[in-house]
Amino acid sequence: MRVLAVMTVKNEGAFVLEWLAHHRACGFTDFLVFSNDCTDGTDLLLDRLQAMGWLTHVRNDGPHEAGPQWAALKAADRHPLVKAADWVLFADVDEFVNVHVGDRTVQALLAALPRATAIPLTWRLFGNAGVVECADRPVTATFTRAAPAVLNWPWRAMLFKTLFRNDGSYGKLGVHRPRAPDRDRMAGQRWVSGSGVDLAPAFLTTRIFSDLGQDHYGMVQLNHYALGSIEGFLVKADRGRANREASVADVGYWVERNFCDIEDRTILALDSRTLREGLRADPVLGPLHDRAVQWRKDRFRHLMTEEPWRAFFGRLLMCPPTRLLTATEARLVWAHGAGQPDRA
Repeated sequence: MRVLAVMTVKNEGAFVLEWLAHHRACGFTDFLVFSNDCTDGTDLLLDRLQAMGWLTHVRNDGPHEAGPQWAALKAADRHPLVKAADWVLFADVDEFVNVHVGDRTVQALLAALPRATAIPLTWRLFGNAGVVECADRPVTATFTRAAPAVLNWPWRAMLFKTLFRNDGSYGKLGVHRPRAPDRDRMAGQRWVSGSGVDLAPAFLTTRIFSDLGQDHYGMVQLNHYALGSIEGFLVKADRGRANREASVADVGYWVERNFCDIEDRTILALDSRTLREGLRADPVLGPLHDRAVQWRKDRFRHLMTEEPWRAFFGRLLMCPPTRLLTATEARLVWAHGAGQPDRA
């Protein structure tokens, strides 16, 4: 069985080796990675990984009218790796699949949910927890404070990425879910939550976030390290969003994701250290990784020469962890209407 992960990256070479080692240990057999407009050597690192047989790298440099991520998705729709895959997941470098059943691989998950044709992997947001420095440490071991299993708000915290059977029922990849459903094939689709619950028909065609007020993590969750360190977050904000021309990584973005209520180290039960250390030991990959780490530190120092970025840095330092809204408070927000996502 071929399980494919598709990803787009820009200036994220400091994180690629950890992400790749984890997902290889998690059972993904193939990786299709698009890079765009890199100045930290991420593209060169991916070239080396391709030469070593770890992944397929496609350069996707801009400009892109709708953003590099959408351009990459269109290219992926036509790529032989996608056409040959049995299961597909589109994920970002700050999203880590965390399986809670069997040997913690996607194969164990699929065996536990044999009726599923798609499994929405709901985000579990991991907060900053006061980490300031952009250091060369594994993300999964550094950021271990997370949102609780049940959230009442915001709906963006419950977005998911979809692991789906590539059986022709959908014609296109999407950021959060497969798109262009074949209406004649929907009767055969079975979307099952990360807790093993059959989902409503709306999930088959349109939904991109799970229901609030419920636990969706019984069998699998998608650890989402959207913030990272404060220094690293500024570099992320400077880079911009992959599916937009301008960044929206501001204080509002930070507040909606900085949940630090519980400790969650479950992802560390899947040991990928040997794979990660083997990649770091490669005479080409090791220096490229170090170069990417140094690039991030240098970029942060450059940003601090400009007053708007210094002010942003100060605001983040002043921000406490995000307070949970009660169900009553969340209902007050919903009562006045809430924005809905416009594209999947």
